[in-house]
Formats: sequence, C-alpha cells, structure tokens
Amino acid sequence: MNDSASPQTGRQPFLDDTVICLAAPSFAMSSEDGQLRGTGVDGFYDQDRRLLHTLRLLVDGQEPEHVAHRPEGSREALFRAVCRSSEDPTSAPWLLVARERTVRRPDRGESGDTVQVQNVSGRSARFTVSVVAATDLADVATIKAGLPVEDVPCEQAEGVVPAVRWHSPHDNSEVVLRTEPVRPPGGGTPPVITPVITPVEGRPGQVEFHWELLLAPDAEWSVQLLVHGKTTTVAGYPVPPRQDAPWQTAEVAGHERMAALLERALSDLEALRLAERNSSDEEREDQFVAAGCPWFLGLFGRDSIWAARMMLPFGTGLARGTLWALARRQGTRHDAFTDEAPGRILHELRPAETRHGDGMVLPARYYASVDATPLFVVLLHEAWKWGLAEEDITALLPHARAAMGWVEQAMDANDLISYGKGREDGLLHQGWKDSPDAIRDAEGRRVDPPIALCEVQGYAYQAATGYAELLTALEGAHEEAARWRERAERLRAAFHRFFWVERQDGRRYPAIAVDGGGHPVTGPASNMGHLLNSGILQDDKEHRWVAETLMSDELRTPWGIRTRSAHLAGFNPFSYHGGSVWAHDSAIAVHGLATTGFAEEAATLLGGMLDAAAHFDYRLPELYAAYPSSRFGQPAPYPPSCRPQAWAAASAALLCSAMLRPEVDVPGRRLALRPIAPSLMGLNSPYAVRGLRLGERSVDVRVDLDGGTEVLGVDDAEWRIETSRSRTT
Repeated sequence: MNDSASPQTGRQPFLDDTVICLAAPSFAMSSEDGQLRGTGVDGFYDQDRRLLHTLRLLVDGQEPEHVAHRPEGSREALFRAVCRSSEDPTSAPWLLVARERTVRRPDRGESGDTVQVQNVSGRSARFTVSVVAATDLADVATIKAGLPVEDVPCEQAEGVVPAVRWHSPHDNSEVVLRTEPVRPPGGGTPPVITPVITPVEGRPGQVEFHWELLLAPDAEWSVQLLVHGKTTTVAGYPVPPRQDAPWQTAEVAGHERMAALLERALSDLEALRLAERNSSDEEREDQFVAAGCPWFLGLFGRDSIWAARMMLPFGTGLARGTLWALARRQGTRHDAFTDEAPGRILHELRPAETRHGDGMVLPARYYASVDATPLFVVLLHEAWKWGLAEEDITALLPHARAAMGWVEQAMDANDLISYGKGREDGLLHQGWKDSPDAIRDAEGRRVDPPIALCEVQGYAYQAATGYAELLTALEGAHEEAARWRERAERLRAAFHRFFWVERQDGRRYPAIAVDGGGHPVTGPASNMGHLLNSGILQDDKEHRWVAETLMSDELRTPWGIRTRSAHLAGFNPFSYHGGSVWAHDSAIAVHGLATTGFAEEAATLLGGMLDAAAHFDYRLPELYAAYPSSRFGQPAPYPPSCRPQAWAAASAALLCSAMLRPEVDVPGRRLALRPIAPSLMGLNSPYAVRGLRLGERSVDVRVDLDGGTEVLGVDDAEWRIETSRSRTT
C-alpha cells in the first residue's frame, strides 16, 4: 500500500495548490516544490492511470529546500530549490537545484523531469543525489475517491540504460522509469555516471537510484528521469492528436483582462485536445477536447459539446470533430448497465470500467445523460450557421434524426423531457448538476427522479426548431420539419404551464425542475440562465423575470452566478451544485443576458467574472466559492475542481462572443453585430476581437467608444452586414 497515504482516506483530494502539467491524455501533478511523495494526487498519469506516484529527489539523503516554481505553458513547469549547510553562518546555499518537468503526449516522446544541480560553494563538493520511485498504477476514479491502493512490485529492467520496471498482473499495464545523462549546453559528450539501483528496504515496489558526485566550483550535473507507460484501454479509445488545433488563434485588443483570459484559455484547450484514430496522416483528424484534468480527461458528451459550441466563433473544426466522435458512438440498442438506447448520445467514455466509491460503478461507455442528446442537435445546427461544410451537415443528419427520435421517446405524459431513476450503482441525476443532492427544493429537501430539468426543456426546444430548419434547408422535408415545429410548440406550452413559480410580489422565476407529480421544485437556481438563448421563453416579460432573478443578491455574487440561491435552506458556497459558482454556468448567463438585450447586466456580470479570473491567474477553474459575506473579498478556490476544465476554458470564447453579440448565418451570408460599448465594461478606449471565423473567412471586429462597429475581412457586396454604425472593409 502507498506508504504515505492521505490521512483523509476516503475523501476526494484537494487540487488548489497542485501544479499540473498537461498534454492530454498525459499529465503530471505535484505539490509546488515538484516532489512526488506518493500522497494525494501526486504522480505522472496517462490514459486515466497513474504511472508513478513517487519521484522524490534527495541530496545527501535530504530534500532540497523549495524556493520557487513557475509554469511554462500548459505542458511544463520549472521548480527551483537550494541546499544549505548548517556549518555556514550566512545560510547561503552551496548547491542550486533546478527541476524541469515536461509532459508529452505518448506519440511525441516521454514525459519526465530533468534535474540539474550546480555547485556554488566556491570549492569542490562531494555529495550524493538519489531519486526514490514507486507506483500503484491506480485509476483516476480510485484516486478521486481517496481510496488506498497497493503498490506494484518493481524489478530492474534489462538493457544498457539504467531503468526499472513495474508490471501489473491484473491487466498487463506496465511502467518503465529510465535515466539518461543530459548533453552539456556547449555540446560534447555528457559525463556518464551510472546510478546504483537498489530496492528500498522493507518497502516492496519502491526503488532508489543513487549517484555519487564530485563537482568542481561552478560545475553542473544533470540527469533526465523519463517515464514510459503502457496501459490497457477499451477498443476505439481516442488518441493524442497529430494535427494542429482545429480553431483559429484569436486575440482581444484594448481589453487587457479579456485578452489575458482568452490567451490562457486557448493554451489550456490546446492541451486538452484528443482525437479519433484515423487511417492515414493525410486524412482530416476529428478532434475534440477532453472535459477536464484530472478527473474527466476523456470524451464527455455534454462537456465536449458545450466547449465546441462556445468555440464556434473561432472555427467549426472543433464542432466537426466533436460531432463525429459522438456520432460514431451513438446508441443503437437498449442496455440497462450502460443506459444505452437507440439515438442516445454518449455521456462519458473511459479507458475502462471505473469504481467511484460509495458503490458507484460506471462502464467504460456510459449514456446516462438527459441533455447530451438534444445538445448534439443544437451543436449541429449552430455549426451549420457558423459555416461547417454542407457535406458534413448532410452526413450527420441521420445521426441528428436518431437523436431527435430519442428526444421524442424521452417526452413524458406532460410533454416534458424527463429522466427516471436509473440503476442503483449509477448516476442518480442526469443533467449537468448530477451530484446526489443537486436537485433540492426551497426547504432543502432532496428531490429524486423522475425529474424534468428546466434547461433541458430549453435545449430540446432549440434542438427541435434547429432540426426543423436543417430539414427544410438541406432536404426539403417540409412535412417532417412542420411536425418538429409543432412538437417544439407543445414543449414550449408545457414549459409555460409547469415551470413558472410565482413570488409574493407577483414576479415569477422558472423552477430548476418539475418532479414526477408535475410540481415545480421551488427555489431559484442558476439553471434558468441557460433558457435565455434557447427560444423557449415566450415574451420579453419572461426574459426580464429571468434576468432580474439572475442579477438579484440571491444568485449573483461579485464573481459570477451561484448554482443555488443564498436565501435557501441547504445553501453552501462550497457545495458542488448547491451554492458554488461555475465558470461555464456564469458565462452562459452573461451570453444569454447580452444577446437578449440586457447589455448592462451582462457587462456587470462579465466584469465580475474577469475579477474572478484575475484571482486565479486568468485560468478560470471548473468552479469556485463566493462567501455570502463581503468580508472575504475574493473568490475562494473549490479545492478538488479540475484545472484546466474544457467548458471553463472555452467560457473565454463565449464571453468574447457576448461582448460582440453576433448573429451569424453563413449559408445565408448574413452577419449582425450589436457589441457592448466599452464604457459599459469600464473601458475608456476602443476594443477589438481578431480572428473570428465565418466559414473559411477570417474576420476582425473593432468597436469604438460609442459601440460603433467596423468589420474587416468580409465584403458587404456579398454579405448582409448589420452593425451599430457599421463600416465594412
């Protein structure tokens, strides 16, 4: 068993102080000093398995003293430390230690650390360097659950290169750790100092590499510690991408905080990319982004779709890859264990079946999501509007037809899209708020399935109307399109009947859900923000009710929207879905407010999210906490949250879109822009967003102090351009 298991065994590990290096599907996590001590989440990982949990560096048997660390993009981090002598009255270090960590995708090389030591004592120094290593080959779900795992036995690997090997007899997974000398900066042959490799006494599975060194004054010595793993995955599991990111690198000028957020976000999304297995290098690669590191580093229907939707202003390539990755795994049969059903879109794909603690067992392919299927059709329709090639849209239409068939089957007797209770060891809830206590009424009581979620009705309405438009435009199927428009109106009418909750002052808000008895689940929640752009709200009054509720002190914090009203029983700012602030959820609210005419409210909420981003070094985490009291003047990290996380990172693109408020119809050659004026966002100068994609065109948008707009890259002789005081070039 791991010799230094967390004292909080059985609890999810915290990540807020963790240094993460990522190149999906590989990543590494450690404390800020770079040491891997076998505690918590420490380790090098690949394909949801921990390859090493211990890689502990010692000098003369002691850990060097940590000085600083610095991330170098998403893949690398640099750690600096020193060694001091108790015999030196100045406490000046005699040895400088640098540790550079690099994570590479498996097809691009090996991940590992480069350790460099430099003698700065002014005299020759004789000392030892050693590295202690071990692994448990645990899967991520087990680590997330905080469960202990036995270490794997180790043996010295054969060959001329010093190396050790761990092998799991359960599934033939294995890890090799080897060392290589580092070529000096000026070239030449590095000195070869072969380490002595010995098992750690009394600790099966732990091994120590040991070097005896003699360094002249100012001399340096370096060694590489390279990790290579081979793990077992399900057939057809995605692979690292070979090709470049399928979006245009965009940038913001004139708005420094937004520019910093977008730059960091695009870097994180690049590191989260995965791809389908293609038959040839020349074939266009279908890429998507994994949901989040470390807990959800794979294809997750809802998360990957939302990230692709948010990134549409920068190109349709991510949407294309995401749609095809999900279409290939679309349900074709009924399966009680996986919750597969004909037409249903995947919820999550793991390398293997996983046990998540508390008796939850999820298969490698799992379909228990009520929203991924309508969202698939929404993404297809929106990608068409942003210029995805008609040949792709046409080829994907049969998958959309199957998806809408599933949506129709999910409609209950009240004409609402609902889900029932699944198997006991699966997920209880099937929306994005899927924790066991996610759906609670105003008194704090849990409400269990059957459940109809408010945002899912909006997604389904948007899917039905968008699908009808696709049928009309691409197949001329007017009769089928009319049938889906009629179903959309039935859904809209049912939403109006069942979801509105009346307050004492006569105003209303949409319930988070309707229970199995047709009763609304009382108590304001953030889900209503997803309705603003869906089309399901019937008039300006209903939009205003939603906007006012979102901006009330019940839900709005200085840094985003709470998932649950702070005025309700059971509110907790650190509850996963019962009071925390989620980046994507708040960004969806910003975008919805902006595009439905609430520009001032959107600008206020946008500014708060940028304030939050500044507290997190412009990497918005998956979620964070905001205390109800203003005495704590900054958002607090939610310690176990993913960093980076796909829809949190992609929220930067959605916020850029909210600033410009575009309506795009590439097939119809129409672009409308109603940008938020700089003054509403606290800016005293113009701003610009460069690198928007309209089909194959690259477009820049400039916004002056009064909100007047100039569009560069599209010709108004070919396009209908509608902007504030528009000028086109």
